[in-house]
Amino acid sequence: MTQLEDPVVAASSKRMLRGSLGVTAIVFMVVAAAAPLTVVGGAAPLGILLGNGVGFPALYAVSAVILLLFAVGLAAMTRHVPKPGAFFTYVGYGLGRSSGLAAAWIAMLAYTTIQIAVYGYIGYILGYTADTYLHVNVPWWLYSLVVIGLVGVLGYRHIDLSSKVLAVVLVAEVGIVLVLVAAVVVQGGAQGLSLAPFQPANVVSGSPGVGLMMAIAAFIGFEATAIFRDEARQPHKTIPRATYTAVIGIGVFYTLAAWGLVMAWGPDHVVAEAAKDPGSLILRTMAAYLGTAGEVITNVLLITSMFACVLSFHNVITRYQHSMSNAGVLPERVGSVHHRHLSPHVSSLVQTVTAVLLTIVFAVLQLDPVLAVFTWFSGVATVAIALLMAATSVAVIIYFRRTEKDARLWNTVIAPALGFVGLILSTVLIVANFPVMVGDTDAKGDPAFGPLSWFLLLLVVVFPVIGYVQAWWIRTRRPAAYAKLIDTIAA
Repeated sequence: MTQLEDPVVAASSKRMLRGSLGVTAIVFMVVAAAAPLTVVGGAAPLGILLGNGVGFPALYAVSAVILLLFAVGLAAMTRHVPKPGAFFTYVGYGLGRSSGLAAAWIAMLAYTTIQIAVYGYIGYILGYTADTYLHVNVPWWLYSLVVIGLVGVLGYRHIDLSSKVLAVVLVAEVGIVLVLVAAVVVQGGAQGLSLAPFQPANVVSGSPGVGLMMAIAAFIGFEATAIFRDEARQPHKTIPRATYTAVIGIGVFYTLAAWGLVMAWGPDHVVAEAAKDPGSLILRTMAAYLGTAGEVITNVLLITSMFACVLSFHNVITRYQHSMSNAGVLPERVGSVHHRHLSPHVSSLVQTVTAVLLTIVFAVLQLDPVLAVFTWFSGVATVAIALLMAATSVAVIIYFRRTEKDARLWNTVIAPALGFVGLILSTVLIVANFPVMVGDTDAKGDPAFGPLSWFLLLLVVVFPVIGYVQAWWIRTRRPAAYAKLIDTIAA
C-alpha cells in the first residue's frame, strides 16, 4: 500500500489546515484582534483619566518594547518548531508536556474571556445606537447573539474570507484615526504641538501602574501569528515577519493616536475632558476636528472594529482547539477540517456554541454588558495573557539552551530574558491594580481586593491546574497516548 493509500496518513491529512496566507493577511488578522479604534476610543481615554494622565501615550511605546523583546524569542521558536499551537506548543517543547497542557488551558481562558468581553460591549453599543437613532429598545444580549451568529458563519468558512473582511474593516478604522491625527497636526492642536507625553515627569505621574495595565491589554492578539502557521505561505519566513510587523505597527499606531488625543485637547485640559465622559472623548475629538461627518463615521467604525475583534479571536480560538484536538487533549472530532472550506469547522461550531451559552448565562444573571461582562473578563484576559507570555519566554530560553539548535544569544537568551522581566513586572502591576479594573472596593469605596477580584483571579489559577490534572490523567490512564504527545507538544 502506498503512502497515499495509507488510511492513517489520509486521515491525518484531512485534519491538517491548508492555505496561502501572506504576511499582510496574517497581520490584518491579529491586528484586528487588538481592535485599534476600540482601543483608541475606549482604553486610551481611560488610561489618560485613571492612569498617568498626559504621559499615558508613552506607555504604549514602553509596552511595545517589552512585547517586541518577547516577540524575538517567539519568532526564533517558529523557525525551529514547525507546529501551529503557538504558546502551548512552545511551552511544551521548553518546559515539558504537562506545562504545555497547562499553557493550552490558560490560553483558552485568555482568548475566550476577551472574546466574550467584546461580545458584551458590542451588544451594548448596538443597543445604544439603535435606541438613540432608531428608538428601538432591545436587550443588549440579543444583539450579541446576532453578532455571534455572523462571526460563526465567517469562522465556519475558509479563512481567506475572514481575512478579507478584517482587511477592509482594519484599513477603515486605522484610516479615520490617522486622518484625525493629521487634522490635529495641521491645526496645531489646542495648545500647540509638543512632546509633553514623553517627558519623564509626566510618564511617572499619577498611576503609571494602571496606565501600563491598560496599555499592555491593548496589544492582546498580536502573539497569535503562530496559530496560523499551517495556513501561511512559507511559514518559517511569514510568521516571524508578521509577528514583528504586528508588534511594531500596533505600538507606533497606538502611541501616535494617543499623542494626537492629548494634543487635540492640550496637555493642560485633556484629563478634564476625559473625566467628562471617557467613552465619548474620541467622538467629541472627531466632531471638533473633522465635523459631524467624522463623528458619525467613527461611531459606525467603532462597531465594525469590535466585530473585527471578535471575528479575529474566534479564528484564533478555533485554531487553538484544533491544535489541542490533534494533540489528543480535546475530542478527536474537534480537529476535523471541512472538505471544501478547509476550515476547522467543528472547532468553529464549538466556539460559537460556547459564546452563545455564556451570553445567555450573563443575560439570565442580568449582568451589565460593560461594567460587568466587558470589564471583568478583560481583566482576566490581561492577567492570563501576561503570565502566558512570561512562561513562553522561559520556555524559549530552556529549549534553545537544551537543544543548541540556535546559537544566536540575543534571539534565544538575552531578548527573551528581558521580555520575561518586563512581563513579570507588568503582571505584578496588573494584579496589584486588578480591583481598579473590575471595580472592586472596600467599605469606604476605595479600590480593594474583595470576593469578585479573588474569584476572577482564581480562574487564572484553576485553568492551568486543569491542564496539569489532564496531563496526569493521560499519563496514568493512557501512557501510550501520553508518550505520543512528544510529537505534538514536546520534544
